Amino acid sequence: MAKFKKHDILTGVLSKHRQGFGFVRCDEFEQDIFISAGSMKGAMNGDEVQVDLIPQYLWKESPEGIITKIVSRNTTEVVGTFQKNKKFGFVVPESRKSFDDVFVRRKDFSGAQRGDKVVVQITRYPDKYNSAEGRISEIISRCGQPGGDIKALARTYDMRETFPSRVNAEAKAMKKQGIREEDIKGRRDLRGLKIFTIDGADSKDFDDAVSISRLENGNYQLGVHIADVAHYVKEGGPLDKEALKRGTSVYLLDQVIPMLPKALSNDICSLNPGKDRLTLTVEMEVNENCEVVRHEIYESIIRSAERLVYDEISDLLEHNDKAVSEKYAHIKDELIMMNELAVKLRHKREERGSLDFDLDEASIVLNEMGIPERIELADRRSANKLIEEFMLLANETVAEHFYWMDIPFIYRVHEKPSTEKTEKLKIFLRSFGIVLRGSGDSIHPKAVSTVLNQVKGQQCENVVSSVTLRAMQKAYYSTLCDGHFGLSMKYYCHFTSPIRRYPDLMIHRIIKSVINDEMSVKALKRLRKKAEDAAEQSSIMERKAIEVEREVEKLKKAEYMSYHIGEEFDGIISGVTHFGIYVELENTIEGLIRIDELRDDYYDFHSEKYALIGRNTNKAYKLGDMIRIVVDDVNRERREINFIAADHQ
Repeated sequence: MAKFKKHDILTGVLSKHRQGFGFVRCDEFEQDIFISAGSMKGAMNGDEVQVDLIPQYLWKESPEGIITKIVSRNTTEVVGTFQKNKKFGFVVPESRKSFDDVFVRRKDFSGAQRGDKVVVQITRYPDKYNSAEGRISEIISRCGQPGGDIKALARTYDMRETFPSRVNAEAKAMKKQGIREEDIKGRRDLRGLKIFTIDGADSKDFDDAVSISRLENGNYQLGVHIADVAHYVKEGGPLDKEALKRGTSVYLLDQVIPMLPKALSNDICSLNPGKDRLTLTVEMEVNENCEVVRHEIYESIIRSAERLVYDEISDLLEHNDKAVSEKYAHIKDELIMMNELAVKLRHKREERGSLDFDLDEASIVLNEMGIPERIELADRRSANKLIEEFMLLANETVAEHFYWMDIPFIYRVHEKPSTEKTEKLKIFLRSFGIVLRGSGDSIHPKAVSTVLNQVKGQQCENVVSSVTLRAMQKAYYSTLCDGHFGLSMKYYCHFTSPIRRYPDLMIHRIIKSVINDEMSVKALKRLRKKAEDAAEQSSIMERKAIEVEREVEKLKKAEYMSYHIGEEFDGIISGVTHFGIYVELENTIEGLIRIDELRDDYYDFHSEKYALIGRNTNKAYKLGDMIRIVVDDVNRERREINFIAADHQ
């Protein structure tokens, strides 16, 4: 750890906990600095602050400090629930990271009623004696309005469903423009081919379509046709700037915060059946060994023959469903050929060590009031996997093609796990009698894949897969082609979803510039900077999208379990800590049994064994063990679910 003199000043960003304390992360200090509730000096979550370290001998576990100065306020508004009294009110923050309620005077209610989800603008920041004060600037939803809780949670991440007027105006103009004769010139006309989309039943935006045929030499000719969004989203225009700002579409159960307005995403750019659409096509000749022996990337125009649905096509592929076979008799041969190729591609990918974290995912079904009626396991079936394999192949082919062209590009990078995380994973796996081969600094994807295959179908599969996944690095976007560890690929990018991901849109622009011979020296220099900026912004927004998606899922899981308090369920111990054990139910809902609820003994935490062990009885609660629980309590606002062991009631 770095050494600091008594008067050294540390500056960092405060992350505050609901209970009042917090931590400050400083670039020049290795550990986060603990700040007690009484040492805040009125700082709010996200503020940049100066910290004075207290003497080391007073530290309990981590470094501790006192905030001496607020360098800059990074919170200008708070999203939350309005609690109203006659003469004043408070806004209780929606975010679990925010502790500070905001006081609102009666004159600043702006028509808000008790229980409304609102945005409050800060007019006075808190100090040692007074809470923050503000005025309500926006009513997100009225109390009890369906979907209001999800909208409010998204708004805490500054995510808005609506677009600025100039962005909508440009989108509507592009939709109205449609497809002109001049747009078709120079494109390959594929409207006579059997091309179709396969998506979820609720999907509205279709940005990828596929086609297949068998060549005379016995090889497959696979076509992946992607919506030419770059044709409509002009570089540097209002649409482009807003898309870059958003970085990605965000899917929050029954709500979508799109990257592009619906005039584009659900209309002129969407590959709707029976409609002419401009596309970028990757045509690949794939031999029996699943090698792409020839490929071509070009601008095209297609007309999708069908809008197919995953479950329906899976019924055909898995069970030869008679009704589906008759309905799609005109493309049945193509579907069977596609599945044949997809299975081969998947097998080859698994052979080289590509990781398949086949984790249980929740399917949360909401009723018309936004209340969760069912939470069950989502199913990745044959048709889902088929499209997945074709998109992976197209992304890899495009990435390798442009890597050898040596021009600015955006790659999808996934680094190998750190030595420290690999060693911790090895220790964890040993508790299950599993050996992870390879040294900490030279682990191969094949070794991790072997572990995942070893636990397939076993009781501990989900736990082992989850812990192994957490040991992996986070994937990100980069202008450097540093490979994808998880997929065991040297070249990889995201090309296939330009309606909902900005890197894909950027890649389309690069491809079109090359096709149309627009790559001057000046353009290359400008493009390099734009690609770097897009990669960084997209990585940031992707992480934010993942976080809000998880928070919404936790919110609805907590709400669902609030209707099941007192009921018993079987689960598996998915986490063990010094304060209790986490238990995951069959439907992926996770709750905590606090250590003080284990009343038959005094339990010690054994980190190396991933277990709580009783001092007197030697009874153990270990990771991966089955346990029967009772739902004890739920805090919907904090998204917390508490269980008790059924035999400890």
